[in-house]
Order: sequence, then C-alpha cells, then structure tokens
Amino acid sequence: MVDLDATFVALSDPTRRAMLAALSNGEKSIGELAAPHAMSFAGAAKHVAVLTKAGLVARRKVGRQQLCRLRPGPLRDADAWLRQWEGFWTTQLDALEAALKEKPQ
Repeated sequence: MVDLDATFVALSDPTRRAMLAALSNGEKSIGELAAPHAMSFAGAAKHVAVLTKAGLVARRKVGRQQLCRLRPGPLRDADAWLRQWEGFWTTQLDALEAALKEKPQ
C-alpha cells in the first residue's frame, strides 16, 4: 500500500511537481531536473529524495550520474483516493448552486 501522506507531501511543492512532469517525458539525471529551476545539484537532490521516499521516483546510478524515472503507481493511488470524494463534492456544490438560485436578490 502506498503512503498517501508521503505522496501528498511530495506533490505539495511546485518544484517537485515540475520535476515529475519532466520525468513523464522519460528518464533524466538530477542535474537535468535541476536546470530549469536554477538550483544547485544538492537542492535538486533533496527534492528527488522526497519524491523517492514517496515512491514517485526510482533512481539508478550510471557512472557518476544518478538517473531518475517516474513511478506512477502512487499517483494512481492518490487519484483513486481523490475520486472517492468526487461524488460528495459534486452533490455539495450542486446543493449550493440550487440554494444560491433560490435566494432572493
């Protein structure tokens, strides 16, 4: 079972979300993930560590490089968890819309 807390913590940062988006196009080195964000290798490595801990990224070493690839399983699990609430919020928002339409101006 995936740790949803770790997944949502990892997704809470815009830099990490951008890194995941970059990885959706294929494997990248930590340096390649750092480049668009004007951050150091060490800073990028910390973000990658959070993504790895959440199970969103797998790393492998090739020579001196650490290559990262996307592991989509935790994203599917987070999506499934969020979808269970979709009906609830749709019902609540529909009720709010109806109440606002009934309210005299």
